[in-house]
Amino acid sequence: MTGKTAIVTGAARGIGLATTKLFLEEGRRVAMIDRDEPALMEAASGLDNVLPVVCDVSQPDQVAAMVAEVQKQFGQIDALVNNAGVADFGPIDETDFERWRRVMETNLDGVFLCSQACAPALKEAKGSIVNIASISGLRASTLRVAYGTSKAGVMHLTQQQAAEWGEFGVRANCICPGPVATKLAMAVHTQDIIDAYHDAIPLNRYGSEDEIGNVIVFLCSDKASYVTGQVIAVDGGFQSTGIGLPSLRV
Repeated sequence: MTGKTAIVTGAARGIGLATTKLFLEEGRRVAMIDRDEPALMEAASGLDNVLPVVCDVSQPDQVAAMVAEVQKQFGQIDALVNNAGVADFGPIDETDFERWRRVMETNLDGVFLCSQACAPALKEAKGSIVNIASISGLRASTLRVAYGTSKAGVMHLTQQQAAEWGEFGVRANCICPGPVATKLAMAVHTQDIIDAYHDAIPLNRYGSEDEIGNVIVFLCSDKASYVTGQVIAVDGGFQSTGIGLPSLRV
């Protein structure tokens, strides 16, 4: 055991669960946070050195209680991975304010609330924050007015954190995953979508949950001790192609 502790939100599945397991492999203790209690408990079963805590990151009182529980059980917080998020895709004209707020309160408010609550412990530990945004925050796409805007906000919030908390030794970075082969994505993506991503991504494939998790774990490690305020696309080169058509890439 390294003795170090990480909080991972949205840890019941996908990138959050993959990141949890990678942290455990390097000897960290992990507080697994999710609002889906059945899925969280199932994910945590059989894992050693984890603390599952049911928490809706959009609710300030729940976040405060969660952080207090982690500190009570683990004594310290060395890393915070703000991974919890919701995806909601639809035209601007069909996105009413309730729908907009539902996305913002988890994707952006949740990052703010968890970071703010963990800040004293992170300053004491000279710890690290990794916020999970999306390629959709780097460039606009149809049907993503709330989702993409929330992720763009996460990117700027990361830079604010790096600028203000750097003097305390806290590093803050942001990951922007491209298409990732999660169970959910594979269940809802049609073959046409899969083929289109294959053609548009220079590496010609989806990423894996572990590939995203490996970058997160690196940014939380001492090997990234001089890296802060960065927005890193982990996307197989998707961002580099801009709006260029794959057929013109020859």
